[in-house]
Amino acid sequence: MKLIIKDLTKTYKNGVKAIDNLSLEIGSGMFGLLGPNGAGKSSLMRTIATLQSPDSGSITFGNIDVLGDKMALRKVLGYLPQSFGVYPKMSAEDLLDYFAMLKGVSSKPDRTALVKEVLEITNLYDVRKKHVAGYSGGMKQRFGIAQLLLNNPKLIIVDEPTAGLDPAERHRFLNVLREVGTNCTVIFSTHIVEDVKELCNEMAILNGGRILKHTTPTKARQELIGSIWTKVIERDDLEANEVKYDILSSNYNEDNTLNIRVYAESLPDAEFKSAEPQLDDVYFLALKHDEPVLS
Repeated sequence: MKLIIKDLTKTYKNGVKAIDNLSLEIGSGMFGLLGPNGAGKSSLMRTIATLQSPDSGSITFGNIDVLGDKMALRKVLGYLPQSFGVYPKMSAEDLLDYFAMLKGVSSKPDRTALVKEVLEITNLYDVRKKHVAGYSGGMKQRFGIAQLLLNNPKLIIVDEPTAGLDPAERHRFLNVLREVGTNCTVIFSTHIVEDVKELCNEMAILNGGRILKHTTPTKARQELIGSIWTKVIERDDLEANEVKYDILSSNYNEDNTLNIRVYAESLPDAEFKSAEPQLDDVYFLALKHDEPVLS
């Protein structure tokens, strides 16, 4: 099933245009929506999830008119917001059983089997008796995935799920998401380039409520082959180099010098070396030039 967004616009009462005439098509698999904080990612996620209405535009998922029949979409939707609720003092097993009951699974044996399945998928089965309130951040995010899997969703939306997770928890969470994203459409919103690089087969870069680039991580990097250059400079020379070159990023070396990465269609000068393009280069270039393209 394909998610098709056409000419979507949303302006809040304070005058902020969070979604600006946005059009996008998303097929099955893992789709990364990459953008800085304040780019409009959460506004778009909430609108797709039917939690807010746009000013104009249309959204369809398969044969479902999302804006016209919100309940039809919600039946096949799994949604994990940035912060997932307040947890009562209940075990993960009991809380999932309760959620399954709310989602219409009336048979106790069916609920028990379903809860066991989602706990195993999210690697929480061994801590199923523990109160969710006592879970770590990464475990709570995996519990969020467990609860959204209870209705076998065809569309899954996860909004900034790895923000604040330590590297080990982030790795476990991404592995879980990778597993559940094999047979449905998963939209993964993040400002962390590495998440998209590791997880997604398709991506879009969003800023100012507009799509700047819609591509695949592999294709995006390939497009920059022969256009990324690096050289080491003194820290005090950064400003002069920024005037002279299209600097995408700079990183400190151990001796306090800077390694700069520059975009140029040909060798900028003899001091530069050619570098293999990274997804970070694609991201920073799109944000720096900020010229939306048609997807």
